[in-house]
Amino acid sequence: MANVIYRGPSNAQPETVSNKTVAGAYLPGILVTEGADTLTVATAANIEADLLILGNAGFAGQDIETAYTAGSTGVAYRSRPGENYQVRLAAATYAKGDALTIGASGYLTSAAAGERVVAFFDGEAGAITAGALQDVRIANSFNRA
Repeated sequence: MANVIYRGPSNAQPETVSNKTVAGAYLPGILVTEGADTLTVATAANIEADLLILGNAGFAGQDIETAYTAGSTGVAYRSRPGENYQVRLAAATYAKGDALTIGASGYLTSAAAGERVVAFFDGEAGAITAGALQDVRIANSFNRA
């Protein structure tokens, strides 16, 4: 895996949200929601919210495997359809192109019929352990048939 959360396209820069504190000891690569002053871990209950992908504060020396300290300033990406990111996934077996939705702990998980699809799995097919970073492509959000 590469050592970045935002994976491309390389000819564009993602929209970033900063100067907000993280509400917990979060690892980069989870989905979060944006409050007035904080970034909070997203769950399935937030599916209609503006979901952001927590990045790492690389400018401060933080790598993608180091959690933020609760109350520290976080960096998050406001993703757009077609962009590629590394995000943390729920434990399961995934195939290329699988539809993903938000699950527990800010992790993406397989989308069932009727659930909102926010991304597609773009990593190497196989069994994934909970919290592992994997490549995804952001979807133009829709409800899975």
